Amino acid sequence: MLGTLTLLLSCQLVGEVTARLLHLPVPGPVLGMVLLFVGLLVRGGVPEPLQETAGGILRHLSLLFVPAGVGVMAHLNRLEAEALPIAAALLGSTLIGVALTAWVMSVLSRQGPDAETESDGAEDAP
Repeated sequence: MLGTLTLLLSCQLVGEVTARLLHLPVPGPVLGMVLLFVGLLVRGGVPEPLQETAGGILRHLSLLFVPAGVGVMAHLNRLEAEALPIAAALLGSTLIGVALTAWVMSVLSRQGPDAETESDGAEDAP
């Protein structure tokens, strides 16, 4: 288990160092996760010890939310004071995200296999 935790943290460290040295707009842990993914693809699978360690971390994932909950409680007065802008930002970003997703889906569905068939038929019509 110690070896697999070292592997996971090493991937995160390499990702963090890479992101900072190259001034990338991607978080270091994300780069570390990509590095781990590529390594697992090259290896051809996930080793059993890594599966067990990852499973143990995921089983206790809720503990990682404790610091965020403490932060919310520590800044509760500020959250109450700025509740309207926060609610507007959440609602607005959700609506924009849904609308943008629907638009992208409609554009991509027009470019699918059905769109090619329709365009071929339209050219043959008098």
